[in-house]
Amino acid sequence: MGKNPDDYNERAGSAQTRRRGAELEQAILDAAWEQLIAEGYEHFTIDTVAARARTSKPVLYRRWKTRDDLLRATVRHIGAASAPSIPDTGTLRGDLLALLANANSTTRNPVAALVSSMLGSYYNQTGPTPAELREAFLSQRGSAVEQVVNRAVERGEVDQARLTPRIIALPFDLFRNEMMMTLKPVPDHVLRQIVDDIFIPLVTTQRAQWA
Repeated sequence: MGKNPDDYNERAGSAQTRRRGAELEQAILDAAWEQLIAEGYEHFTIDTVAARARTSKPVLYRRWKTRDDLLRATVRHIGAASAPSIPDTGTLRGDLLALLANANSTTRNPVAALVSSMLGSYYNQTGPTPAELREAFLSQRGSAVEQVVNRAVERGEVDQARLTPRIIALPFDLFRNEMMMTLKPVPDHVLRQIVDDIFIPLVTTQRAQWA
């Protein structure tokens, strides 16, 4: 029987490591994420990822032809693995604040980590745009805020005629802007302003009075 060529190329230290198929690919993508966060986009290469994953360059090249192919696969992998639980507080305001607080409380939020790793060298490199990477990040899990808004429509909290893709995306667009400007957690009062002063008035016919 023929042997998997990965068996000949994959080594961990001095001992051969028998990782194959999905297990091997996950190990490589986990190592790729660690490399991206540790050393940034400038040092995110097939060579450095192969070394961190303790495998060989041909193993990676059989799966991803270029560094950018590997980068997109890595972002998709981490996006799928870090999908948030969808809150159900009973109100649109409660759900949105819970989503934003969850994103804000993670010490190394994957999106924040990605932005930090790219900022240092991204604009001196040729690579995918931040918008393309965000699309890859969300591709395997969908939009949590869209699910929350759809549920609010079913409860009668939201005027569906006021919804557009841009408006639905607005809370997290504003959140990401705040986060990118400081690379720090967004203050709670800013999260409340995003929800209470900006988003809810846009999507309801009459602003609710909160107790």
